Amino acid sequence: MYRVSNQLQEMVEAELVPAYYCTTISKMSVFACTAGRLTLRRAARPQASSLTKRSKSSAVEKTSLESAGDATTGRTIPTPDTILQQPLWRRLGPVSKVFNAYGRAQKQRTYATQFCTSLVIYFCGDLSAQAIGGEDYNAWRTVRNVVIGGLCSIPSYNWFMYLGRSFNYPSKILSLATKVVINQIAFAPLFISYFFGMQALLSGDTFAEAWERIKRTVPVSFVNSCKLWPAVTAFNFTYVHPQYRALFAGLIAIGWQSYLSWLNQRAADEERAEKCPEALSSEGQAAPTGRDAVVDVNE
Repeated sequence: MYRVSNQLQEMVEAELVPAYYCTTISKMSVFACTAGRLTLRRAARPQASSLTKRSKSSAVEKTSLESAGDATTGRTIPTPDTILQQPLWRRLGPVSKVFNAYGRAQKQRTYATQFCTSLVIYFCGDLSAQAIGGEDYNAWRTVRNVVIGGLCSIPSYNWFMYLGRSFNYPSKILSLATKVVINQIAFAPLFISYFFGMQALLSGDTFAEAWERIKRTVPVSFVNSCKLWPAVTAFNFTYVHPQYRALFAGLIAIGWQSYLSWLNQRAADEERAEKCPEALSSEGQAAPTGRDAVVDVNE
């Protein structure tokens, strides 16, 4: 009996143990596959710590770019979170529409816009000068001023654009002072001489008379221009956008052209007053001859 029981036990173990091991191995293989899949999924997902590090590094790069700015212009590089402040004329409501329209016209038709702007400036300047003088309106005088302004509009614009691009030094104060001095020394005397010379020639004077008009008016007007235009030029190149500089200078030039027109008319009146005594003296010399002739006839 003991032997029979041992044989039965050996038979059961021979049948059950391999099945048990097979079941265990299959379970372990399934567990290993599942664990491998979970590991791959976790590896594919970005961890919270890595996201935090990435966000911190991007924030650091963003702040470094904002602080560094542009090395050439000294301006900060705009970022999506940066709110750029608009110029003053863009925050004035209805006035901003006028400036925007002028800016678009300036970009599309630069020379035509400058030409029309000069015509309006010189027209308004002469009208105000004639109104201040208290004399009757002279349309031909206004036409002369408008022609003079139209001829010098494009050269004046090109000069100021050249001045804005040139003489740019590391020191802003040095750049601004150089531009103001060069504009006052080179441009102002030439423009004033052109204005008074053309006024004389368009009035019918000869070249000698035009030269006399220039010598009479240019020194006084140049001294007075030194009291106004250096400050205007400094403000213009410091605070005004390049495409609006001609407009800003034109608004100031309305008053300046009024002064130049008034000064030119005063010089013309003085020239006529100097010519009148000569005519009167010649007539005075001829008059006694006539009276003497009458006396001789009576005698």
